[in-house]
Amino acid sequence: MRWAADAPGHDIGPTLNDDKLMRKSSEDILATARQVLRTEAEAISALAARLDGSFLTGVGRVLACSGHVIVTGMGKSGHVGHKIAATLASTGTPAFFVHPAEASHGDLGMIRRDDVLLALSNSGETEELLRLLPVIKRLGIGLLAMTGNPDSTLARHADVHLDTSVDQEACPLGLAPTASTSAQLALGDALAVALLEARGFTAEDFARSHPGGKLGRRLLVSIADVMHSGDELPRVAESAPLTDAIFEMTRSRLGMCAVLDPVGELVGVVTDGDLRRHADKFSDLRAHRVDSVMTRNPRTVTDSELAAVAVEIMQTHRIQGLLVTDRSGRLVGALNFQDLLQAGVV
Repeated sequence: MRWAADAPGHDIGPTLNDDKLMRKSSEDILATARQVLRTEAEAISALAARLDGSFLTGVGRVLACSGHVIVTGMGKSGHVGHKIAATLASTGTPAFFVHPAEASHGDLGMIRRDDVLLALSNSGETEELLRLLPVIKRLGIGLLAMTGNPDSTLARHADVHLDTSVDQEACPLGLAPTASTSAQLALGDALAVALLEARGFTAEDFARSHPGGKLGRRLLVSIADVMHSGDELPRVAESAPLTDAIFEMTRSRLGMCAVLDPVGELVGVVTDGDLRRHADKFSDLRAHRVDSVMTRNPRTVTDSELAAVAVEIMQTHRIQGLLVTDRSGRLVGALNFQDLLQAGVV
């Protein structure tokens, strides 16, 4: 059994059948991997039952903080701490990570009295963290501790203790931090999301801290930014011959044309699909009016909506274009799926 990515004639190195490298069968390897996932899932699930007033107090302390949340931790807890700090910062809670060993050699100057410290340690006895306690206490900085031992030194000296204890690590040797770091990471996410909702943090707020990449574009680009308007907007009267609609669709290259009544109100749309469906019925397009093939009450989107809303409508209803109205229902533009692709929203 070779790796799934291997292809005939393409050597990717060792295979699962190389006896010198593999001491377990494929079935044993898969069983181990599945057990790891089950163990970590159970560890995270157990956290939910343990959430209590301490978690609420921790949320309250962070909400009341006028400075930053300083996240710190050593080793694997430090790696998790980096991610928690990043998640907090991107969801409305100013935060950054400080390495505890570096803190003892000058980086403590990054921490101010109006900050809150979130310290991660599975044992609660990490020497580099305990070394910071006298300074933290002297400055009067709030301390939230996330440990797997409620009786540890760090837990006892914390203003708020968040219990991340696990029954067992997923590592069969019981040595590598696995379930315990998953629990820390999950509880950090729970804290960040609880704070997000408590602050009333919105998608627009999120977009302001994620201006780059596809995520930022989905949250920042509006319909008005990508729609065709003015002379670029294809439109035709409902009493006009079909040839007028075809001319407008060809000129705009949008694959559709808005249909207006005598007072300029939107009453329908003609699309490429409408013309194809009726092609066998009309021997002379000039002899037939637009209202004989148009779709009445077309789907529209308002120009103030995010472009991502147009993507959802098009994908849900399997259509390639949309007409755009303002909040009063007046036709102001049109766009198609290609416009959204070019804008990087899709």
